[in-house]
Amino acid sequence: MQVHFKTTLMLKKSMQFVALIGIVFFSYSDANANVLIPSTTKVMHTVTDSFAVSGNCGMCKKTIEAALKDVDGVISATWNKETKMITVHYNPHSISLNSMKQKIADVGYDTDTIKAKKETYDGLPGCCQYERE
Repeated sequence: MQVHFKTTLMLKKSMQFVALIGIVFFSYSDANANVLIPSTTKVMHTVTDSFAVSGNCGMCKKTIEAALKDVDGVISATWNKETKMITVHYNPHSISLNSMKQKIADVGYDTDTIKAKKETYDGLPGCCQYERE
């Protein structure tokens, strides 16, 4: 009977100790959540924007979209040859709208705010050379 009492007492003390450790751990985590979470978790914030990009054909579409395909922060980019608009879904903490426009201009296509260099534009295939303003 005395062995059973000692075992029960030890078990009870062990459970109290585990409960105390749990309370201390969760209290520490909650009190320091503002410190711990930002340093270990990066929140992905995304936005969708559209802007004008000059171009003519399917080859233009392929080149314009490819300019943003593997760019860090760009989730998707779709250019519409009828409307001459590109829709981009991206993380603004990773890339800016101006940076994306520059990447498109770097492959020869004018955007609404950034023009391609003349020599880059002149290097486009004939079917891709649109009327420049």
